[in-house]
Amino acid sequence: MRPATHERADDRLRQQTDVARAATLIADPSRARILKALCDGRALPAGALAAEAGVTAQTVSAHLGKLMDGGLVTVDRDGRRRYYRLAGPEVSAALEALALIAPPLPVTSLRESGVANALHRARTCYDHLAGQLGVALMGSLIEGGLLAGHDGSHHPRAAVRDRPAAYGHDVDYRLTDEGRARLLAFGVDPEGLPGRRPAIRYCVDWSEHRHHLAGGLGAAVTSRLFGLGWLRHGVSPRVVHLTDAGTRGLAATFGLAAEV
Repeated sequence: MRPATHERADDRLRQQTDVARAATLIADPSRARILKALCDGRALPAGALAAEAGVTAQTVSAHLGKLMDGGLVTVDRDGRRRYYRLAGPEVSAALEALALIAPPLPVTSLRESGVANALHRARTCYDHLAGQLGVALMGSLIEGGLLAGHDGSHHPRAAVRDRPAAYGHDVDYRLTDEGRARLLAFGVDPEGLPGRRPAIRYCVDWSEHRHHLAGGLGAAVTSRLFGLGWLRHGVSPRVVHLTDAGTRGLAATFGLAAEV
């Protein structure tokens, strides 16, 4: 049986979709900054999103209302507190795809330059690891015999459906017996992943033009890296940093000599 998320996506493809409405929601610069701040999959309070967008609490509330009405953002309630998150990984994937055709924002400060470099080094792609660190980890899983099916490279001229900043479709990766055993020892049970999404997917990384691990397994591995303290969130949205413990741990566990 296909996961429910796939069924909903298939249903949308069978119908006419209101692309203009979704594009209008994203087109506002403040709403675009709010969505980008949520692209690491975390739920954030309105105050943090207002600061990220550079708007008042009243203005961010209006923007969040429109984004929820448009189905791009959902809200979690914890007592009187509200935390907002993207409605799903498809929203993050759409923003990544738009980034490929959008003109670059001018870099006006050393901080902005540093953030851009940090995003290339290591970032989250919704709930899984991307950037140089993400593709390096994928490469180590392949070279170590944990994943089989391809070498992790992306060749635009040979690609059929694969495009940067999107889920891949041209390759079928599979987890090997060695991979199952090694991941169990690492603290990730491949058989216990949520059934609402494919266990193994890959994205064509927009900055590295190679594959990084997505799907339920990619999310579980990334969550474990945070849980072990091997990764930590950066100050800027989506930026993550490899800790000293992470450098040692990834080398010992997956043979990854990280230099990012």
